[in-house]
Amino acid sequence: MILRTIYTRGAMLGRDLAQFLCLPFKVIRDSLKFLKDEKALQVDGGDLVGEVSYRFSLTDLGRKRAQEAMEFCAYIGPAPVPLEDYVEQCYRQTVVGLNCYPEALKAPFSHLVLKEEMFNAIGPAIVSGRSVFIYGPPGNGKTAIARAIGEFMNNVGGSIYVPYAFLADENIITVFDPSLHVVDDTATDGEEDTDAAVRRLLTTGSYDRRWVRIRRPVIVTGGELTLSMLDLRYFSDSNFYQAPIHFKANGGVFLIDDFGRQQCSPRELLNRWILPLEDRHDFLTVASGKKFQVPFEQLIIFSTNLDPKQLVDDAFLRRIRHKVGVTAPPRDVYERIFQYHCRRLGMNYDPSAVDYLYERYYNRGRAPRASDCRDLLEIVQSICRYRRQPVHLTRDLIAEAAASFIAEFQ
Repeated sequence: MILRTIYTRGAMLGRDLAQFLCLPFKVIRDSLKFLKDEKALQVDGGDLVGEVSYRFSLTDLGRKRAQEAMEFCAYIGPAPVPLEDYVEQCYRQTVVGLNCYPEALKAPFSHLVLKEEMFNAIGPAIVSGRSVFIYGPPGNGKTAIARAIGEFMNNVGGSIYVPYAFLADENIITVFDPSLHVVDDTATDGEEDTDAAVRRLLTTGSYDRRWVRIRRPVIVTGGELTLSMLDLRYFSDSNFYQAPIHFKANGGVFLIDDFGRQQCSPRELLNRWILPLEDRHDFLTVASGKKFQVPFEQLIIFSTNLDPKQLVDDAFLRRIRHKVGVTAPPRDVYERIFQYHCRRLGMNYDPSAVDYLYERYYNRGRAPRASDCRDLLEIVQSICRYRRQPVHLTRDLIAEAAASFIAEFQ
C-alpha cells in the first residue's frame, strides 16, 4: 500500500503518508525503513522533527515494484482492518435490544400523526431488532415511519463505527460509503496544530482512524434493487471489491420500499434472504469462489402498497417477526395531519378546506392519503406565491389545488 500510494500520489512526507493510510507513523516506520534499505524508496529531504517529516519518493526499482503491486491490487486509501475485527465490532453495535420505551420513541415520531395502536406495534419491532413488514395503501407514511425508526436508533443507540475497508483472505472490501453513510461530526478532533498532529501520528493511543464514526445508517432502496446489488461488486481492473448495499446498513435500518416492484421477483429476493433473516448472518463470495461469513446485523423493513398475499407465502411471513398495517387515516387523524402541515408552511387552518375535500373526493370513493395534506397545501403555497399574495388557505384555493392534483386521477 505504501508503494501504491506514493506511485499514485507522488512524493509524500512521512506524516502525510501516515494520515492518508489512517495509521500512526509508528506502524509504518519499519515498512518505510525496509523499503528504503531495499532501494525502493529514497529520502528527498526532511527537518529536525525526524522521520515523520522526511519526504519519501520512489526509486526506479520502487516504481517497478509499485507497478507490480498495482497489478495485484490497485486499491489506495485507508488501510483495511481484519475481517475478524469488523465482525466483532458489528456485534458490539447490534440493533437488537435497544432501550426502547414509549416516552423515548415519541420524540423522533413527533412530526408524524399516528394512531396509538400503530405506534404501539412499532416499539416492540424496534426492540426485537428483527425484520418488519409494513403494508398498506400508498401515501400514508410507510417510508416516513422507517426513517423515524432510524432517527430513534441514532438517538438511543448512539453512533457506530464502520471501517473504510476490511481484508478477507487477501481480498480488500470497501465498506464506508459517503453517499450512504453520514459521518458523526461530533466525533471529530477539530483543528490541530502541526506539532499536535505529529505527536498523535507517533503514538498508538488515539482511536484507530481506519474506522469512521457514523450515524446509524438508514438505507432506502426501491424498484431499482436487483439481486446483483446484494453481492460483492468486483472491480476487475483494480482487483478489489465494494460491499453490497444491504451490507452497508449493518448497525442500522435497511428499507426495501415498494417491495414487489423490484427488477427481480419477490420470491427470488426472499429466497436470497431466508438464511440471513433466520440466522442473522450472510455470506459474501469473492471472484475465486471462496465464501466468508459476515454479520447481518440490521433492522430490515419491507414496505409495500401491494396485497401481501400476492407477494409472499406463509414460509416467508413466518420469518418476518412483525407486521404493521398502515391504513388510510380516519378523518380526525387526517385533520390533525392537515393542521400540522398548515403550521409547517406558516398558513392559517381553514376547516372548510377539509370539508371540501371530503365532500368532493373522499366521500365519493377516493381513499384519503396522509400525503395529500402535504401535497395539496404545498400547491396552495405555490399558487399564492405565483399570484404575489400572502400564503393563506381558503376553500377556493384548496379546490383549485385539488383540481390539478386529484381530479386528473378520477
